[in-house]
Amino acid sequence: MNEENSAATSESDKMRGGNQKAAALLALLNKTGYNMIQENGQRKFGGPPPGWEGPPPPRGCEVFVGKIPRNIYEDELVPLFERAGKIYELRLMMEFSGRFIGVCISLDNCRLFIGAIPREKKKEEILKEMKRITEGVVDVIVCPDATDRTKNRGFAFVEYESHRAAAMARRRLLPGTFQLWGRAVQVDWACPEKEVDAETMRRVKVLYVRNLMISTTEDTIKAEFNKFKPRVVERVKKLRDYAFVHFYNREDAVAAMSVMNGKCIDGASIEVTLAKPVNKESTWKQHLNGHVSPCSENLMEIPSREDSHQKSVGKPASLSLSLNGQHSPSSPELEWYPYPFLPGVKLIPISMYSLKSSYFSSAVMRLDYFCYKNNWLPPEYYLYSTTSQDGKIHLVCKVLIPSIADGSQSCFMSHKLCTTLEDARELAAQMALLHLGKHKCF
Repeated sequence: MNEENSAATSESDKMRGGNQKAAALLALLNKTGYNMIQENGQRKFGGPPPGWEGPPPPRGCEVFVGKIPRNIYEDELVPLFERAGKIYELRLMMEFSGRFIGVCISLDNCRLFIGAIPREKKKEEILKEMKRITEGVVDVIVCPDATDRTKNRGFAFVEYESHRAAAMARRRLLPGTFQLWGRAVQVDWACPEKEVDAETMRRVKVLYVRNLMISTTEDTIKAEFNKFKPRVVERVKKLRDYAFVHFYNREDAVAAMSVMNGKCIDGASIEVTLAKPVNKESTWKQHLNGHVSPCSENLMEIPSREDSHQKSVGKPASLSLSLNGQHSPSSPELEWYPYPFLPGVKLIPISMYSLKSSYFSSAVMRLDYFCYKNNWLPPEYYLYSTTSQDGKIHLVCKVLIPSIADGSQSCFMSHKLCTTLEDARELAAQMALLHLGKHKCF
């Protein structure tokens, strides 16, 4: 009987609390004049607010807030966020974690990565199919195979007219719920391309050239780019079907871009753009979810693995779940490729620990170096696995820093599953470095 009374009391308290919350939300709407609707698993407050004139705010005006306690709603969130400025729209998802909130810039991503596409499908076919099954499709980016130009690389990027259209398409295409051409496809957000400031871009004198033939040599590329003006190319670095062409002068690089874009080299129609330099530290932190995509656009970095190019929105960035391109933030031209080993060069044995941290492109090596420089014991890695719905084994690593005994966090584990041990260790090391970097110096 006592249990029945307790249950009834609990249910009564829930109803009373629900009524109080509903009254608080109603009071908020009456006070602010905003509308509130619920759709697609989220509740939208405003968008636009009352009396709004003109287009919605541009990209960069939205922040994402995560880990909101389950019992917090708009009546408390709106006054909190209004301290920062007028709210255009607040979208409250109906799934919360119950921990402290986190705030970061919300990426207004309008591009999806679609993998496992039949390689014989052309851009027109993919575009037509995506428009048939999803709404708001603007364009499809399809990269030709490096060895067979009649085929694609098995993936494409689909651009939508808005973030909402892309989000709705992603939900519709999620694995297990939809098939394209009779097969399950991989769907995820394309990694957003980081913008490079205009001042830096005005100093760039390197061109990114893509859609080259595998057989095309660096000498051929240099000769072709020197045709419009002799001896303007300093050097060329080619990687599979794309290359970086360095010029002595910025003006010659810009002129060559205009002349050479769309030209044919060895039967392939090339695309030419200015290469985008990347800041060392920001690149290292931004590529926790980065993937190599030599087909997309043109950050001045060299990828570590040819076939890890699956989700980047527009950059041959770094190896999936790894750190690459340890470049000097002060130099717009980055030395990212090996130098020739000339006969007669004298080699001097040295210890890896005598180098600076910028010489290490791997997070695992950087963490080992970090511990050594602080006179700590080497990091210890512990491997865990799980089986996905399709039967594949996925891995995750936890890294322990044994020498941390001051009460701060000593264990670090990523929130992403990997398909290789190398990637799992690399991401765990990244997580440790990002935390330790706030408290220690390399």
